[in-house]
Amino acid sequence: MNFRRTFGFFSAKAKRSPHHFYIIKIIFMGLSADINAENLQLIRQSARDFAENYIRPHVMEWDEIQHFPIDMFHQMGQFGFLGVLVPEEYSGAGLGYQEYITIIEEIAKVCGSIGLSVAAHNSLCTNHILSFGNETQKRKYLPMLATGQWIGAWGLTEPNTGSDAMRMQCTATRDGEYFILNGTKSWITHGKSGHVAVVIARTGNPLDSRGMTTFVVERGTPGFQGGKKENKLGMRASETAEMIFDNCRVHESQILGKEGEGFIQAMKILDGGRISIASLSLGIAKGAYEASVKYAKERHQFGKPIAEFQGISFKLADMATKIEAAELLTRQAGFLKDSGQKCTKQAAMAKYYASEISVQVSTDAVQVFGGYGYTKDFPVEKFYRDSKLCTIGEGTSEIQKLVISREALQE
Repeated sequence: MNFRRTFGFFSAKAKRSPHHFYIIKIIFMGLSADINAENLQLIRQSARDFAENYIRPHVMEWDEIQHFPIDMFHQMGQFGFLGVLVPEEYSGAGLGYQEYITIIEEIAKVCGSIGLSVAAHNSLCTNHILSFGNETQKRKYLPMLATGQWIGAWGLTEPNTGSDAMRMQCTATRDGEYFILNGTKSWITHGKSGHVAVVIARTGNPLDSRGMTTFVVERGTPGFQGGKKENKLGMRASETAEMIFDNCRVHESQILGKEGEGFIQAMKILDGGRISIASLSLGIAKGAYEASVKYAKERHQFGKPIAEFQGISFKLADMATKIEAAELLTRQAGFLKDSGQKCTKQAAMAKYYASEISVQVSTDAVQVFGGYGYTKDFPVEKFYRDSKLCTIGEGTSEIQKLVISREALQE
């Protein structure tokens, strides 16, 4: 099949049918990590088309009522966006981090909330099973997650242990072939609606890096339930909730990797997770910037477009430069990840810088729009609210600085 001609045919359509994306998913299968720039652009167009047709019409409605559009996510899975990094043998798209960064970015340019949920599903729950699961676990869970039949959650954070994960209080006590889980995980994406959760619990002593173990826990397991759903400033269409474990019995066959490796696994998964948040930040920043450029060209004051005033044009120049630098850092981290090289420092740098400039760019975007930027009738108000989460989730900016300095001092 000629990739360019086939994809070009679909891209030429002004209005796509659902079959368009499904066929694109099939075309993606078989592409290798060294996919060329032309094909990457076609992937970008596919993600952009999906976001425009299926997400944009509902963005403010979902945001206003904090609705997590799970039906749309099932649909997104059918189109190949929920198993981007999963190999074809497990029903995934079999793509790499450059493609993944592009997909998250294009979705986040339209809605940060949906971008966040796509990122969490792909890089945390699904990737943890892909990275550390045995063959039986991979064949059981990955096809369901990659095709969007199931939505995934990942549980590390607790009410009193955010960055200080080694003091976690959620415990897993052995009882023969089973473990009994007790405790609460908080700030969990898809904590109520996720069909399966990867959960890190303490099986040893506090502060022991080998005292935690990772379990796969299916929704419906007795003793496992969703808790409080958070009422958030931004990212309101991405569900954030507690997961509560009350004498929840989990068989030892549900352990990912070996007993005692949970914390070590989580730190490795967070490298990829930080690339995800950098991509999310990049998309939000680009969305705010593009809206600002368009508005600055259209808005006239004193007889000319405000884009012609130095105060606005210099602001746009700063925004564009910051975005370019953030993308280079993010792409570099993705390259190292695809190459199988250590990317801890680069992922932390990308996440730190991209998240901070996302806030800066979206703040400047509101300023470019003036009073209109403060209203929900224009898009930058939502970019402004959504961007702040990027400096907090999957390690605050302060934690990223600790990671970067630690890695730099060890070189």
